[in-house]
Amino acid sequence: MGINSCLYEVDLYHDRLKPKRYVFKHKVFMFYLDLDELSELKKTSGLLSYNSSGIYSFNDNDHITSYGATAKASVLAYVKEQGMNTDVAQVMLLTNLRTFGYIFNPVSFYFCFDAQGNPLCVVPEIGNTFKELKYFFLGADQKTSAAFEDQQTKYYYVSPFFDLDHVMDFRIQVPGERLNISIDVMNKGEKLFYSSMVGVRRNITNGSLWWETIKFPFVTLKVIVLIHWHAAVLHFIKKLPHHLKEENPDLQRGVYRGRN
Repeated sequence: MGINSCLYEVDLYHDRLKPKRYVFKHKVFMFYLDLDELSELKKTSGLLSYNSSGIYSFNDNDHITSYGATAKASVLAYVKEQGMNTDVAQVMLLTNLRTFGYIFNPVSFYFCFDAQGNPLCVVPEIGNTFKELKYFFLGADQKTSAAFEDQQTKYYYVSPFFDLDHVMDFRIQVPGERLNISIDVMNKGEKLFYSSMVGVRRNITNGSLWWETIKFPFVTLKVIVLIHWHAAVLHFIKKLPHHLKEENPDLQRGVYRGRN
């Protein structure tokens, strides 16, 4: 019997328009996991583990658990708090795993489905370099025929180069054979920043994971190094104005401070 969990090879694209243009593109891979299959991951590949050490490990504490004891319990309680009354039969999570003991997730996405496999909502879980996480919610009212789409004020310190009350413009397609997600940043109706994640589905096997490990070694370390590299370019070369983390604490709302 097959599993629902899989991998995606992903092209990450960022295009900062203002106050100075800055564009980059990188390749990574990510996991798309059925959260009911976590305890079975090791049977799929010896490289995978759940809440224990391994080359690739899913740890509940690497995600928000303020609403429940596990990542799944927490997100289910959260969507119920947001007013979603339909029973959730399946939760799929697009994320990075702890890799050789290290984790950093700029963004993960929880996709909730009913018993017939219909998508009910998506919950982006956005992280920053201060080990903080924040949920956002896109439900039935934000679902179009093509994707979940909505604009929401950030109220969160993600990048020092954006105001805390800038607006995030989400367009999130439910993953299938291909992955297509964008989160842009706006201010007063004007786009300041475009970002996209476009990928191709791959099965999880021992062979595929070894291949991804060879192609993208220490993938989570690569992510955090690139974040600091691009921040340094924006600060020292592009000389963009920036905000300190301790500024405007009243505009940093609904933030979860992780335990990792």
